[in-house]
Amino acid sequence: MRSTSPAALGSLVALLLASAPARADDTIKHPGDHPQYSVEAEPHVLLGWGGGWGGGLGVGRFSIPVVSNGFVPTINNSVAIGFGLDVMFYNGCYYSGGACSATGFVFPVVMQWNFFVAQRWSVFGEPGLAIYHNSWNCNGGCPGGQPADTFLEPALYLGGRYHVTDSISLTMRIGFPAFSFGGSFFL
Repeated sequence: MRSTSPAALGSLVALLLASAPARADDTIKHPGDHPQYSVEAEPHVLLGWGGGWGGGLGVGRFSIPVVSNGFVPTINNSVAIGFGLDVMFYNGCYYSGGACSATGFVFPVVMQWNFFVAQRWSVFGEPGLAIYHNSWNCNGGCPGGQPADTFLEPALYLGGRYHVTDSISLTMRIGFPAFSFGGSFFL
């Protein structure tokens, strides 16, 4: 009769433990089971499009929760009001055959609807409005013949967060006119 080595026995135990049934993360099914906070501060960097490629800084977004258990009482969701300031720098915009640049300021005001889908993951949608102010540096071919314009437009952003802790997350968002990536700090 052969004896079993400790290494073989350890490997067999590890294999049995690894193949134990995994328990699904059902965080979404637990209303209110998410970090509670008074304000979310989110500095970020931007990659922009629309009128040319650009980059910029998000001075920040701030979100203030208004409903801890959101519009759907049977799932883990919350609602916040979000606002902020993004500054974009564009080079080679399509006006004047690519011979212009622009600096754009975006002031969004949105309703942020959060869905806590897993222990460390949440996703959100942000419908709202944004005030845009653009300063153009064009060689005689600025949009509408003006060196600056200010206007109001609808805004829609979609994003997600990876919650490193209950008070810090990595956050990304896509919308028009930019993709943003940064951190969120829940205070």
